[in-house]
Amino acid sequence: MAKPKQQRPSMQQMLGQVQKMQQDMEAAQRELEEQTVQASAGGGMVTVTVTGGLELREVKIAPGAVDPDDVDMLCDLVLAAANEALRAAQELAAKRMGSVTGGLDLGSLGGLGLPGL
Repeated sequence: MAKPKQQRPSMQQMLGQVQKMQQDMEAAQRELEEQTVQASAGGGMVTVTVTGGLELREVKIAPGAVDPDDVDMLCDLVLAAANEALRAAQELAAKRMGSVTGGLDLGSLGGLGLPGL
C-alpha cells in the first residue's frame, strides 16, 4: 500500500508565513526596547540598567565607590557592570527572538540587524 503523498505548502503560503514571522519579530523587537535588565559590580557599588534593545538607560554609583585617589577602580566597576548588563540584554533578546522564530538560527542570515542575533 502506497503512502499518501504529503502536500507541500505553496509559495504563497510560505510567503505568508515569512511575513507573519517578520511582523512577530518586529513586535518582539519593540517589546525588547521597553524591557530592561540590570547588572552590578563591586558588591552593588555600581549598577547599570540596559534595555533589551541594548540602550544604556541608567548608571547608579554608590557614594562609597567614589574615591578621588582611585578613579581607575570606579571606571573598572562601571565597565564591568555595563558589560554584564549588555550580555544579559543580548541573552534576553536571543530568548525572545528564539521564541518568535521557533529556534531558527538567524545568525547565519546576518541576524537581520536585530540586537542579540
